[in-house]
Amino acid sequence: MFKLCLTILACVALTITAQADTPTLSESSFWQMEVTSRALPPIEQRLPDDPLVVDLEAKGRSFGEQGGTLRTLVSRSKDVRQMVVYGYARLVGYDQNYELYPDILRDIEVHEGRKFTLHLRRGHRWSDGHPFTSKDFEYYWKHVALNNELSPSGPPQNMIVDGVLADVSFPDNHTVIIEWPTPNPQFLQLLAQASPFFIYRPAHYLKQFHAEFADAKDLKKKIKKARVRAWAALHNDRDNMYKFDNPDLPTLQPWLNASGSKSSRHLFVRNPYYHRIDANGVQLPYIDVVEMTIVGGGLIAAKANAGEVDLQARGLDFPDISILKKGETDGAGYRTLLWANGAANQIAIYPNLNFADPVWREIIRDARFRRALSLAIDRRMINRALYFGLAKEGGMTALARSPFFDPANLFKWSIYYPAKANALLNEMGLTERTPAGIRKLPDGRPMEFVIETAGERQEVENALAIVTDTWREIGIKLIMRPLDRDILRNRVYSGLSMAAIWYGWDNGLPQPYTPPEYLAPTHQEFFAWPKWGQYYQTGGELGEPPDMPAAQRLMQLSWDWDHTTDSEERAEIWREMLAIHADQQFGIGILSEAPQPVVVSNKLRNVPEEAKWAWDPGAHFGIHRVDEFYYDEPFQQLTQ
Repeated sequence: MFKLCLTILACVALTITAQADTPTLSESSFWQMEVTSRALPPIEQRLPDDPLVVDLEAKGRSFGEQGGTLRTLVSRSKDVRQMVVYGYARLVGYDQNYELYPDILRDIEVHEGRKFTLHLRRGHRWSDGHPFTSKDFEYYWKHVALNNELSPSGPPQNMIVDGVLADVSFPDNHTVIIEWPTPNPQFLQLLAQASPFFIYRPAHYLKQFHAEFADAKDLKKKIKKARVRAWAALHNDRDNMYKFDNPDLPTLQPWLNASGSKSSRHLFVRNPYYHRIDANGVQLPYIDVVEMTIVGGGLIAAKANAGEVDLQARGLDFPDISILKKGETDGAGYRTLLWANGAANQIAIYPNLNFADPVWREIIRDARFRRALSLAIDRRMINRALYFGLAKEGGMTALARSPFFDPANLFKWSIYYPAKANALLNEMGLTERTPAGIRKLPDGRPMEFVIETAGERQEVENALAIVTDTWREIGIKLIMRPLDRDILRNRVYSGLSMAAIWYGWDNGLPQPYTPPEYLAPTHQEFFAWPKWGQYYQTGGELGEPPDMPAAQRLMQLSWDWDHTTDSEERAEIWREMLAIHADQQFGIGILSEAPQPVVVSNKLRNVPEEAKWAWDPGAHFGIHRVDEFYYDEPFQQLTQ
């Protein structure tokens, strides 16, 4: 029974597919030698008392067998964290219908939308065999979140509702209670997101780096060996639940990091204590090993074409489909699936409203300027040149499959109309031009609009090349500046970037129950208002408060959504917020709904033929449960 509060006035009990009694268990061949030598206990002692039993036939999938190595590619060493994304072991997670269900948790009760009682699985263990209990939640809360040295900015904003910090208690080893005086309708979604809100830590491991628990002399030696200044820096370096780059850090994910040194090839092996089994008694994941290799971003499509991957979507874009289809016909041993893309836009330009240059900032904050930029983009030309006309042209808004889709929002200020764009710029008083025809800023500088990119997608650069030509028609010179992704983010967050280009909102298919906070200036990750997002995320310690009426209205609407239980009222809030974005053009969308190519080995099973590729909610492959994918004849696949 999963008790989920559909309204904050009453708690409704929802019954998810009932778990049958634990079936007869079968030992993993991967760990058989360790079990035989008694280095590892048998499967009966490694599983929770009440494991999560997955009935694959009820999900329309087939039962598999353990074994095999899954090959995939990433373009940066930091992307080993994708194993946490793809593994998608969460306290609560989304199923394939985007409904929440208890995963790591045995059960969760929600009372009035403000009190959350988490029930852990008895006998559940970390990947090193140590018990996973409420003490791991207590350690995080009392000794990490509330520790001034580890959390100098204070406890996370996610644990504060209407200015009140959560009350967290631990009545027994398998129960955690988190409550606020008022409802927190976003809490469960935070636990289920692609980059999860980890409210627990492996206390038994991290205590050796914590000044409250470790021997002072021993801790001092560890600090010196790690070449850091203080214990807090050492603790934070070892505490990488999401980064997943510390092989010694115990995990609850389906695979654990088995790569002891930094290299271009990372191996992740099955977690012997993973809490999920299939209805035949086979412990998941089916696949024994994931091999993640770091290559240059431009090589991913070529290597996929050569048959060097078993599962790949990251690093592949629509223009790669032709070369991937050729690899299919050449017998590379894979098929190319085309999944629906859940992002609100494939390519979106974000003028930085918090740009440090005061002259440019005033220009950028004028909605007429942003509208002119949008009106001067020939989306049809870009669509035909890059997507064979298969993408949807228009601004950034909810996708057609969302109940909030409105064609008026899609096309507002998004039809190619250079004459209107010129008129808007003239109306702003930007009438003086250089001999080359470029408009001048009020201080006499030419209007050279710099858009910074992550330099990872050729389609972005090709699109900007077309935009460069059409913006010149309205007297604006576009300068494209490719940067490393992390450098780009840091420049945007610090206000040094004039504009950036990125994907649209992660979730282009919002529903009335979807928290709309990403449409309000609550996150620095929305490149249009990083300083405003910082202000919200740090409780006013960093950044700047929103000082534009439209942004302030979005904040109020987000607050209103959090404080109502009426579904229609929440829907109306969504509609108003989307209308504000369409009118203000905070993010200038170009194209959406271009299919996402997914390369899948012909021997890999249980991969859905039709699915949605989305970051959040969805965690890319995560929501489709990679731990349930398996190989036909896995031993043969491994030897080959």
